[in-house]
Parts: sequence; structure tokens; C-alpha cells
Amino acid sequence: MSATPLVSQVDSVQSELISPLLGASVTELTLWVQQQGQPAYRGKQLHDWIYHHGARSLADVSVFPKQWRAEVAAVPIGRSTIHHRAVAPDGTIKYLLKLSDGQTIETVGIPTDKRLTVCVSTQVGCPMACDFCATGKGGYTRNLQKHEIVDQVLTVQEDFQQRVTHVVFMGMGEPLLNTDNVLASLKCLNQDVGIGQRSLTVSTVGIRDRIRQLAQHHLQITLAVSLHAPNQALREQLIPSARPYPLEDLLNECREYVEITKRRISFEYILLAGCNDLPEHALQLAKCLRGFQSHVNLIPYNPIQEVDYKRPNRDRIQAFLNVLKQQKIAVSVRYSRGLEADAACGQLRATQ
Repeated sequence: MSATPLVSQVDSVQSELISPLLGASVTELTLWVQQQGQPAYRGKQLHDWIYHHGARSLADVSVFPKQWRAEVAAVPIGRSTIHHRAVAPDGTIKYLLKLSDGQTIETVGIPTDKRLTVCVSTQVGCPMACDFCATGKGGYTRNLQKHEIVDQVLTVQEDFQQRVTHVVFMGMGEPLLNTDNVLASLKCLNQDVGIGQRSLTVSTVGIRDRIRQLAQHHLQITLAVSLHAPNQALREQLIPSARPYPLEDLLNECREYVEITKRRISFEYILLAGCNDLPEHALQLAKCLRGFQSHVNLIPYNPIQEVDYKRPNRDRIQAFLNVLKQQKIAVSVRYSRGLEADAACGQLRATQ
């Protein structure tokens, strides 16, 4: 018996063909095994082996009949391979993963005493071309598929031999330029891998109308918006793709998101010495966010080879922080993990 494509059916409506198997729900997998002439309970078995036993091929699923495993051996589960791993002194591990088409991406595992966070990529490269970010310097190749996003979490979980508790979509790429696959992977991580929605964070530089569209899904995830500048002129200098999308329009869309979802927004602000870290910049930022249900994460710049930006010293960081606090803005400083392994915010690349 030859394998047929995995078909998803919701409310008796046939959806698009899905391949490979990673990313499919227990319902979709049950339908697929039934199409192969197998009993329905094998769908739950397959689901468990994919998401909880680390199966990388159907040949690994030892509870299945040997003959049937051989018949469906060509059906891919959709796992990547670890091409390289770099370990930082703080225990953070950066992985260079090779995908089925030979493309490579980076993902990061960030352990603490009580958490294991994975920073996932959503694209091979990135088209946003932020001036201070290594990923954008390498250009853009393609979007990642749902299974390629979920695979990053399973890979880190298996390598650490520890359950992943949090996932941040802050790796390579702009998530809201790959909305369909990001939404599908969020659903899979929540319902199939078992990570709570409030432990999932999606980051965006801001794509017109996409934050508004995301709000319509009423998710309980955290939305993190990368501002990096308190005015349009400076933002365009740092983020060329921001030119057609004025800061005021972006903030208005963020306000709509808060109103619809009742979830506060996290604003990310990379501090670049002498560029956007002056007290007047802090006052401008406070004016932008006053009355906003939000929290500001100040991120001292993580250096890359291609540009000469510098990280501000602790006094300048503290001064910026103090201005925001004086203006009643919820704020904290987030020092990136994995700096020594080039695994910190803005340092990920598609090659090693």
C-alpha cells in the first residue's frame, strides 16, 4: 500500500494537503493513518511519537507494524539536522540547522534555573534590513514553513533534554511577513507541544495592517514591537523599511491591538551609544507611549562586524532608564544572553 498525502479535515471540510507530518494535529494525523488503512488509534500514537518521543522518521515509530513502516518510509516527518552548535559561557546554545532544501537557519536555546526559552526564526534571512542587525545584512531567501518553525523548538528541547517552557519569535526574519505559518506554528506549539499561549511571544518591526489582523485572532500571546527610535526620522535611519509606515500609524495600530486583545504590548528598544540613547530620546519615547498599556524592554546593543555602532555604558543606560521611570513608563533593561557565541539579539545569521 503506497502512502497518500496527509489531509486535514475540519468540520467535514477538506483543507489543503499538508506535508510533512510535523505540525499536524492529532485529528489530522488520525485521518491520515485511516487513509493508509490503519486503525484510528494509531493517529494518537503517531502524534505522541512526533511531539513527545522525538521521532525523525516513521521507521522510528516502533509501535507501528514493521511492514507498514516500510510502506510509508518515504513520508517525511519534517525534522532538520544540527549542522553546528555554539555554547556560550552562560549556557546559551546557538544552533545552525540545515533544512531539507539545504538552506540553513539559526535558533537559540536560553536556559535559566526554572525556564528553557527558545528563540525561533521565521524566515531564511530577513528583508527588513535593520542597520544594526546581522540577519538583515545577509538578505532574504524565503519564509519558513510551519514544520520548520516547530522543529526548532523540538530540536532545542531534545538537545537540552529539558522541556521548553517559553518560545520567542525573535530570531531570523520578520514574523508578520510570514503570518499564516507563524499562526499555524503558534497553534501547534500550544495544542500539540503543550506550551501555554502566555509563554509565547511574537516580535515585529511593524508591517502595516498586520498587527491589526493579528489582533482579530484574540490570542493570549505577548506581542513585542521593535521601535528602536522615538521619532520617524531616526527610525527610518535605523530601519529603512519603516519609511512607508509612519511611527504614529504604527502606534495607533498598537493601541487598537491593546483595545481588542486586552493584552499589553512589549516595546523593544535597542540602545545605540550616541545615536538613540540620549535623555531627550527617552523623553520623546515617553511621550509616544504615555497612557499606553505597555512595557518597554531596553536592550543594550549587541555588536556585529558590519557596522560601528557601540553599546552604551551602564551610566548612560541607567540615565535613559531613569528618565522613563520618572515619566511613569513601565520599563526594564534586558541584557541579552549568548553574546559570546554571537547568539544574542541581532546577531543571528543564515551561515556559519
